[in-house]
Amino acid sequence: MSAATPPTERRVSARIGAISESATLAVDAKAKALKAAGRPVIGFGAGEPDFPTPDYIVEAAVEACKNPKYHRYTPAGGLPELKAAIAAKTLRDSGYEIDASQVLVTNGGKQAIYEAFAAILDPGDEVIVPAPYWTTYPESIRLAGGVPVEVVADETSGYRVSVEQLEAARTERTKVVLFVSPSNPTGAVYSEAETEAIGRWAVEHGLWVLTDEIYEHLVYGGAAAVSLPAVMPALRDKCIVVNGVAKTYAMTGWRVGWIIGPKDVVKAATNLQSHATSNVSNVAQVAALAAVTGNLDAVAEMGRAFDRRRQTIVRMLNEIEGVLCPTPEGAFYVYPSVKGLLGKEIRGKRPKTSVELAALILDEAEVAVVPGEAFGTPGYLRLSYALGDEDLVEGVSRIQKLLAEARA
Repeated sequence: MSAATPPTERRVSARIGAISESATLAVDAKAKALKAAGRPVIGFGAGEPDFPTPDYIVEAAVEACKNPKYHRYTPAGGLPELKAAIAAKTLRDSGYEIDASQVLVTNGGKQAIYEAFAAILDPGDEVIVPAPYWTTYPESIRLAGGVPVEVVADETSGYRVSVEQLEAARTERTKVVLFVSPSNPTGAVYSEAETEAIGRWAVEHGLWVLTDEIYEHLVYGGAAAVSLPAVMPALRDKCIVVNGVAKTYAMTGWRVGWIIGPKDVVKAATNLQSHATSNVSNVAQVAALAAVTGNLDAVAEMGRAFDRRRQTIVRMLNEIEGVLCPTPEGAFYVYPSVKGLLGKEIRGKRPKTSVELAALILDEAEVAVVPGEAFGTPGYLRLSYALGDEDLVEGVSRIQKLLAEARA
């Protein structure tokens, strides 16, 4: 008699197996692969500036490479001089006064977000997540044992959630509310009054707030990025700020972010990082030091280019029948509704979802965009306008030509 067949062995843990691939990185990778194969694909998927890192930052890294001091391990929480500089930069840029001991330097913003959630969440704790959301937030919450609870805002409110919506989502298990302004993927920016109201609501209910300020310098048309703990000091003891050099200084590949928070939480996250990765690359940290201590002239120059592109892409998308594109006030994304096109015939196909529409646009127009499903709100597309002006116009022109063929 043969032995009983053993049950199927799980090769990947349930926790990791449940993680979805980053949709934005997947779209960018596919676009690059098609370009490498000779297809003239234009990619609107990646959220990174198309500018080179400023020369003075690169030169600081070159010098660091030559210095044996940076050839060895350094403190897991970050170079002391960089932590002090981040504290000074935070006071300069947002009016929020902190001590260097409240800073943890991380391998990019993604590690900062995960470690922040891991430091304060216990299994089953709920985190209110305004949607549309950046794809990494829910996955980081789940990895840390938490439960993301989505609160959806649409174009009618400028993609900004209200205190009333947040309160409706609050339960006895709610521990954290996520606050992002300027927003990825929508470019929404909360006013000072809106920011203060959300902060006051969080304080009243004893909630933590994780606020992502990575796009703080990318605002347009009179909008201003307001730092939540700066306008609501009563929140300081339960607020974690995530930031980094990636977007502001065109340093996405350098992988330097940081956490600012209460000392006990920062110490706990530092302990986690000491086992996960140890210190961030010293060369990248020195480059970040040059960035945060330098002036913002290069940032302003990039901002003017983004603003010009922002106006162009909004105008061109709104010329397409069935597309509604609000004007973003920050970051470098537009998030148009394409609900008016779903179900219509385009070159023999009837895309019923924004996933299918994005696939059609890639196949027929050779333009890569990210569908709204990746951000928790089907019926939309996200396009980054952090690409050259000529490519932007050419890419949107291809989309215009294709979608002009839509028939009922």
